[in-house]
Amino acid sequence: MSDPRPPLPPFDEQSARAKVQAAEDAWNTRDPEKVAGAYTPDTVWRNRDEFLTGREEVVAFLTRKWEHEHEYALRKSLWAYAGNRIAVRFQYEWHDDAGQWWRSHGNENWEFDADGYMARREASINDVAIAETARRIRGPRVNGEAEGIPLR
Repeated sequence: MSDPRPPLPPFDEQSARAKVQAAEDAWNTRDPEKVAGAYTPDTVWRNRDEFLTGREEVVAFLTRKWEHEHEYALRKSLWAYAGNRIAVRFQYEWHDDAGQWWRSHGNENWEFDADGYMARREASINDVAIAETARRIRGPRVNGEAEGIPLR
């Protein structure tokens, strides 16, 4: 049995924001094993048009993702919460092998087990090509950086 992963559901605004920030921090490490550790062993994901089950598939997916998405930097923002569920919106920026920069916009719905591990993740994501000069996300969030992300 795994140790609990606080904050635990049911979430209030403060604990939901803490869970969102912890997810952002983990994803910005670009460490597939670290990220996958926040999910149940049998987690179920939909990421764009890909369907995954279990931590091993999550690790393989994230490894492929970050081999292609160079200099990945993410911002997540709490959208809503209730009980053991949290909804977030996010943006991340990255460049491909050809040097084209992209801003990926998305929404996620998360469902947690009683021990605070994410059992389900549903992600809808769209990519927009941007010029490098249009970038606004550069590395992990710095203490004191403004909350939230612009809509466009």
